[in-house]
Amino acid sequence: MRTDPVDPAEWLAGYDRTLARAAANARAASESLREAGGRAASPRGEVEVEVGPSGTLTGLRLSPGARALEAEALARLILATVQDAHREAAARVVDIMSEYVGDGPALQLVRDNLPAEPDAAPSRRDDDYFADVAGVIR
Repeated sequence: MRTDPVDPAEWLAGYDRTLARAAANARAASESLREAGGRAASPRGEVEVEVGPSGTLTGLRLSPGARALEAEALARLILATVQDAHREAAARVVDIMSEYVGDGPALQLVRDNLPAEPDAAPSRRDDDYFADVAGVIR
């Protein structure tokens, strides 16, 4: 079996091009990941949040309607809304990573660590709301 000798200069030039493409892709991926984040709003709009690509809370807005909520209910609503934003940010990170690294072990590691979907909300009867309303005289 005969193989043609490889020209070292040609091989090195090809290797340099491959490295340059990889570096450009890494810069583009890094920039895209820096801009990735998530936004979410509560179902009735009392809470709006923004998170960065790592999940850090970068914005929080409470509507005037949020004042009507009990502190504990508002806290739960904020946490649930932040978790929604985390899931959106994570989905964007997966999209960006799949574009640059393809489907492989690195992307699977990201997928394995995605925020979990929320548990189904417990069903409540309409009358349950009135069972523990602060300020109601009994």
